[in-house]
Amino acid sequence: MKPEELFRNPTAPLKKVSDNFISKSGVNLFIKRLDLNHPEISGNKWFKLKYNLIEAAKNNYKTLLTFGGAFSNHIYATAAAGRILNFKTIGVIRGEEHLPLNPTLAFVKKRGMEITYLNRTSYRDKYNSDFLSSLKSKYGNFYLIHEGGTNSLAIKGCKEIFDDINTPFDFICTACGTGGTLAGLISELKENQTAIGFPVLKGGGFLNNDINNLLKTSTGVENKNWQLITDYHFGGYAKIKDELIEFISEFEYRNGIKLEPIYSGKMLFGIYDLIKKDYFPKGSIIIALHNGGLQGLEGLKNKLYSRKIRKSDR
Repeated sequence: MKPEELFRNPTAPLKKVSDNFISKSGVNLFIKRLDLNHPEISGNKWFKLKYNLIEAAKNNYKTLLTFGGAFSNHIYATAAAGRILNFKTIGVIRGEEHLPLNPTLAFVKKRGMEITYLNRTSYRDKYNSDFLSSLKSKYGNFYLIHEGGTNSLAIKGCKEIFDDINTPFDFICTACGTGGTLAGLISELKENQTAIGFPVLKGGGFLNNDINNLLKTSTGVENKNWQLITDYHFGGYAKIKDELIEFISEFEYRNGIKLEPIYSGKMLFGIYDLIKKDYFPKGSIIIALHNGGLQGLEGLKNKLYSRKIRKSDR
């Protein structure tokens, strides 16, 4: 199969949230279910990988190499796409090996990804030219996909998220790791629309410069209708607190939509809190992207579902 055939016109439902809190709030909230666009290459990863893999195939690369954490959605999606498209895949994982493998790494290994580990200190300097040269000496020539999949081709793909949104809206929201998805959204905004990013990293304000640089180098667009709200990281990447677990459980019970606590859960928690604080004008139409990542729930399920689901509306 060619990448163009795999990444052809995904359709993700747009579901209106109608629980009691939202119904009484005076705003209209929709979830763009990007988590449903493919069983293994889901969410924003579908769009980030699309043009990278087209480019890799076009230039006759046989191997993909990328970086990520032990529960990385990006590592998971890259391994899945590589198997489908007959690429060899190599995942450089942050941290030390732990056996047995967690569900994410067990999956990617079954999909044929070769896993290697890099200590956290060295991982910070993973794009050092000498280190990349050592990887090429070891693995041969490869197509490099940056951590999280973010580059100019990823932004080109993320622009296409708008192609399947036919509902007029005032705000579009996404969780942010590297900022690539938000940059793609920003570049397609109309004058009366605003994009909001919810960084999942503590101190995520650094993304302002990163996103501006991505926009400048990848699109030439200098749209100012966007902002980062950095109050909902819950202590940092992969940090989970009881308040967040409780919110995710309640949200699933009331709306029938699973969330994960690393990205989409934090974003939705933030949106609900901002609605409480009257951040959004009455009558606003808000679209929140569900960027997948549900594969990670298997490794977190004991922590997530150990608390009794509250059945009362907020």
